[in-house]
Amino acid sequence: MVVGRPWSMQRTESGLQQGSTDGQSTTVQNNGQPRMQPTRTLSSDHLEGLLTSPSMRSLASMIADTPRSDISMMSLEPHPTFVEAWRCLRKAIIRFRDIPVGTIAATDPSEEALNYNQVFFRDFVPSALAFLMNNEPEIVKNFLKKALRLQSNWEKRIDNFTLGKGAMPASFKVQFDATRNHDVMMADFGESAIGRVAPVDSGFWWIILLRAYSKSTGDHILAETPECQQGIKLILNLCLSEGFDTFPTLLCADGCCMVDRRMGIYGYPIEIQSLFYMALRCARGMLKPEGDGKELIERIEKRLQALSFHIRSYFWLDFEQLNKVYRYKTEEYSHTAVNKFNVIPDSIPDWVFDFMPMKGGYFIGNVSPARMDFRWFCLGNCVAILSSLATKEQEAGIMDLFEERWQDLIGEMPLKIAYPALENHAWRLVTGCDPKNTRWSYHNGGSWPVLIWLFTAACIKAGRPHIAARAIELLEARLAKDHWPEYYDGKLGRFVGKQARKFQTWSIAGYLVAKMMLEDPFHLGIIALEDDMKVKAPMSRSASWTF
Repeated sequence: MVVGRPWSMQRTESGLQQGSTDGQSTTVQNNGQPRMQPTRTLSSDHLEGLLTSPSMRSLASMIADTPRSDISMMSLEPHPTFVEAWRCLRKAIIRFRDIPVGTIAATDPSEEALNYNQVFFRDFVPSALAFLMNNEPEIVKNFLKKALRLQSNWEKRIDNFTLGKGAMPASFKVQFDATRNHDVMMADFGESAIGRVAPVDSGFWWIILLRAYSKSTGDHILAETPECQQGIKLILNLCLSEGFDTFPTLLCADGCCMVDRRMGIYGYPIEIQSLFYMALRCARGMLKPEGDGKELIERIEKRLQALSFHIRSYFWLDFEQLNKVYRYKTEEYSHTAVNKFNVIPDSIPDWVFDFMPMKGGYFIGNVSPARMDFRWFCLGNCVAILSSLATKEQEAGIMDLFEERWQDLIGEMPLKIAYPALENHAWRLVTGCDPKNTRWSYHNGGSWPVLIWLFTAACIKAGRPHIAARAIELLEARLAKDHWPEYYDGKLGRFVGKQARKFQTWSIAGYLVAKMMLEDPFHLGIIALEDDMKVKAPMSRSASWTF
C-alpha cells in the first residue's frame, strides 16, 4: 500500500504521463503555497530514458515500501519549512533593469554583504532548478543569456595576464550607474576571489543548467542559438585543448570549485572530473553538427571514453581495491606495472582502514603521480552517480557507504562536504593554517545543507529514496529554525558554523529542490543522465590496469 502522496506512471499516445492517483499534480505557487493543477504529460524523449531505466522502474515499489515516517514529506499539506523556504528564495532574487537574472548568495541582515550580494554561478544552480521545477523558467533563461554576454564581452584580465576566451565568471553583481542612469553588471573571473583563483566549474555548471532548462521547458531553441552554440564551443575548446598531460582528467589549481580555498585538492579533484564528464555529455546532446560542431562532437566522444575508463579504474576504492593498494610494490617500470602511479603504501592514512566497510566504496578525492588523496568528497561522488560516470555497481557501492557510515557522512545535519577533517600538522601544511578551515568546519569536514539536493537526486537515481527522506527529515528539523546557515561545524554537524552566513540562498534552494524531487521523482529527468552506451566500448589496456 502506498502511503503519503502516491504517484503513478501511465503510457499515453503522446508519451509518459505522471501525477498523483487522482489525476492531479502539486506545484508551488509564487507565494510558496501548493496548487493543484492538471497532470503534466512528458515524452519519453524528454526524460531521456530515465523512466524506463531499472532504477526508475523500481522506484514506485521502493516508495511504496518506505516507512511512513520516511515519506511524511509527501503529504498534501506543505511543511512550514517548505513555505518559508520559498519566501526566502524569492527575497534573494536580483534584477537587472527590472528583469530577474539570478539570486544573490545570501540575505543575512546581520552581516556585511561583501561578495555575498553577488550571483555566483555554482550557487545559482539549485535556485534555478527550484524555479524550473515550479514552472518558472524565465529567470533561468535570463541568467543563461546574461552569462553568455559576460563570457564573450568581458575583458578577463588578472594583472597582466588574460584568461582563455571560454572562461565563465565565478560571479557577477548588479549595481546602478548614476552616470548612465541604468544598471550595469560587474563580473568576477577570479581577480577578486580569495587566492585569485579562476573557477573551473562555472562553465560546466552553465552547460548542465542549459540542458536542464531545455529538458524542463521543452524549449530547445535557446540551446540552438548561435550564441549558445558558440558559448558551449568556447568552454569545450578551453578544457579539451591538447597539451603535455598524459591523463584524460582535467588538471586544476586548488580552490577552483566549491572547495574554493586551499584544501590540497590541486591536481585532478574528483569534483571537477565528475562535472567535466557530465558537462561533456550534456554538451554532446546540445551541439549541432554543422560547421566545426561535428569535429568537436568527435573529440567529446573520445574524451568521454578515456575519462570514464580512467575514473572508474583508478579513482574507485572499495575494500578489495584498498587491500591491493596496501600490498603495492614500488619503483615498477614499463607498461606492465601494477602500481602505475608509484603510490607508496605507507602513505595510506590510518583512518581509511577503519572507514572502509566490507560493503561499499567511493571515488577518492585525487589521483596523480605518487599521490592518492583518500578523502571522501560528497559533490564529486553524487555527480558521478547523476552523470552515470559511476557504473551501476559503483553507484550501489556509494549508496552502501552512505548507509554504512551514516554518522560520519550525514551525522545530525546533512551533509559532510569532505571526510575526514585535516587536523594538527596536516591542517597547517595543507591549508596554510587557514583559520576558517579548522577541523570539522567550512570546507574541512563541515556540513553543507546545500548538498542535500545532489544527495537526494543521487539516491532517487540509485533507487534508494528512503535514504534521502531520512536525511531531509534531519535537515528539516533545524534548518529554518537556525535561519538557513551556510554550513555547520563539528564532527556530527551539530553547531551552526562559526563564520557561516545565515539566510544562505543555496541552503534554501537545495532544500526546496530535494523536497520537490522526492515528492515528484520525475523532476530527476531534468538533471540526471542515464547510462551512456557509447562509452562502454572495450579499451585496450595492460594486464595490470587496476591501479
